[in-house]
Amino acid sequence: MVFVGMDHGTTGVSFSILGEETIHFKIGREETSSGSISAIAELKKRVNIADISLMAITYAMGDGISSIIPLEKVKDRGILSINGAGKVTGGGTAVYQEIEESGIPTVLIPGIHCKTPSLYPWFKAAYSHHASAEKISIAYHAYLETGFKNMIISDISSNTVSILVEDGKIRGAIDACIGAMGIIHGPLDLQMIRDIDDGIRTANDCFSHAGAVKIAGVNEKVARAKDEILKRLKNGDQKAELALETMINTITMEIYGLAGIAPKLDGIVLTGSIGSMNEPLDVFNSIKTKIEDICPVIRIGERSGSIGSAQIAKAVFEGEKEVIGILVEK
Repeated sequence: MVFVGMDHGTTGVSFSILGEETIHFKIGREETSSGSISAIAELKKRVNIADISLMAITYAMGDGISSIIPLEKVKDRGILSINGAGKVTGGGTAVYQEIEESGIPTVLIPGIHCKTPSLYPWFKAAYSHHASAEKISIAYHAYLETGFKNMIISDISSNTVSILVEDGKIRGAIDACIGAMGIIHGPLDLQMIRDIDDGIRTANDCFSHAGAVKIAGVNEKVARAKDEILKRLKNGDQKAELALETMINTITMEIYGLAGIAPKLDGIVLTGSIGSMNEPLDVFNSIKTKIEDICPVIRIGERSGSIGSAQIAKAVFEGEKEVIGILVEK
């Protein structure tokens, strides 16, 4: 049996194949949106499609559904709107349509939002949206990898989202537009709100330039922004140094905030392309030293989103009715 997971991320669409061996590959957003690469064709290079027992995928905010649902039952790709979701290239939509037409048995994973049943009521009351769909995959992978039933998971890459898990269920999360900075995205502050009101910039434009790039003064494409900041840091650029220091400290504050409401914690898990990084900048240990007095801190690899999706596919195929607090619909 083979299980496939897909992570619809900011910089590209990642796949993990769980079979006799584990295989990973990633397609850039621009490549899929231009049609120069077919996701299904790439999948066929690595696995016999007929051998796939189930695929689990994520798409955008995932705020139009609140349970794991067979793809054929999903309306409007499981989203309320694509607006306000960061940079839109159409690459993820192209992949979704390919999968939909492929005949591969597939389920869609929801995002975390105010209709997610496992959340604390006051989290749902405070925030309409908490995290996009791949954060559920990341949380499930962290749960299987660590055995922690009570943890905070901080996924740090183009954006930063931290998730609170208690008794093996997702109970809350802090979304990128209200919490810590990532490389690209970050919280909307007062000056940005003024710019929006004055018609200078849209809210989505502000959100898509509110991370470390804002402080470093980097205006590269999403896929190249991280490398550009790191290059400037290596060359002694003070703005790049301040940008990464600021990002790390906002992440520390976010983790401490969630720890303050958690009755108990078995551990804190850092992941994502930045959260798991130790070269050329040791982000993992920079954050770990600031938070390790709370509880043990570990990292899992940056492929946790696609691996977790594949693990969700396996769990659903084997009859699980609930995955880390998220219900499974037949």
